[in-house]
Amino acid sequence: CHYQDGNHKANARFEIVKLILEDAGVNPERVAIEWVSGAEGPRFAEKVAEFTDRVKALGPNTSRVKE
Repeated sequence: CHYQDGNHKANARFEIVKLILEDAGVNPERVAIEWVSGAEGPRFAEKVAEFTDRVKALGPNTSRVKE
């Protein structure tokens, strides 16, 4: 992606996904985008752990709770 414009397209799509989630009643904090190179294994693991912690802190997704 960084050799062309794929990262810009991905970021634009990501913003649309957040709007769609919010419209559906899902907290847009449940989705994330990060730029990590294939040579950054430890950074990738760190970002995944941070995102996992963030989603856990948000708790269950209540937008799909059945009565």
